[in-house]
Amino acid sequence: MLSAVDTAASAPYGIDIADDTFVVADPEVVAAVVADPAAWDVWWPDLRLRVTLDRGVQGQQWALTGALEGSMEIWLEPWGDGVLLHWYLRARPSEARRRTARERDGRARAWKAHAHALKDRLEAGREPGRCRDAADVSGVKDPGGPAEAP
Repeated sequence: MLSAVDTAASAPYGIDIADDTFVVADPEVVAAVVADPAAWDVWWPDLRLRVTLDRGVQGQQWALTGALEGSMEIWLEPWGDGVLLHWYLRARPSEARRRTARERDGRARAWKAHAHALKDRLEAGREPGRCRDAADVSGVKDPGGPAEAP
């Protein structure tokens, strides 16, 4: 589910995005990827992140500088045999990037591609509808890029 607020009421931020993706993987494996700065460099190459809250297996929160100024967080919620990956972005473009609507749309689409790439990698080889079991859990560290188009 992708939600973007497109009104001045979202002030002081011009970009306010919430996204949810379900991943059939151990929450600790997903948390390790989320906490890895190498993943951040792949997911948000034009942003500089500073951890403001490390929730461990429940995710991270960051202060942002670079192309955007504001805050971002990933909250991990265990659900069934996987985890709900909640992503929140509250920011405004830096002075040089005031194209708010286009920036918001691009950020939302780019994140969804990264979230699906992570989901595809962590769920690889699992038959749809089959519950995750201990054999499916692996400590994959590669943050992966967006999924390639067929």
